[in-house]
Amino acid sequence: MAVHQGDAGPEPLTKQDFEALARFRFGIRRYLRFSEETVREHGLTPQHYQLLLALKGFPEREWATVGELAERLQLRHHSVVELVTRAQRQGLVERAAHAEDARVVRVVLTGEGNRILGTLSALHRDELRRMNTTLVLPTWHDD
Repeated sequence: MAVHQGDAGPEPLTKQDFEALARFRFGIRRYLRFSEETVREHGLTPQHYQLLLALKGFPEREWATVGELAERLQLRHHSVVELVTRAQRQGLVERAAHAEDARVVRVVLTGEGNRILGTLSALHRDELRRMNTTLVLPTWHDD
């Protein structure tokens, strides 16, 4: 609930609210731990998996710029440049010039990047299906 001018502060939470928040936080942490362990078992870092997913999941096209990836990953531009460089060395992504604007560099998945992303994303989907009762947005109680 939003705090408005003149309000004494946010509405206090009930015991059920705290339990719901704790359950949700546990679900997020459990999922993230699963993700980190799974991608490492497949030879990637969690950041590389996130990069590949951001590329494949970019709306309405099969590539993105470093700036767009920085926004999607919530990282600084120079951090994404380094991440892309490391991923390129592993053969997961390529840099390509934009056909209409030479100043723009497109980052695209390679065949190997697509292959490993497909494998890892299927494992993530399956884990989310298993967690469908744990990773549920909290519902708020007014009592």
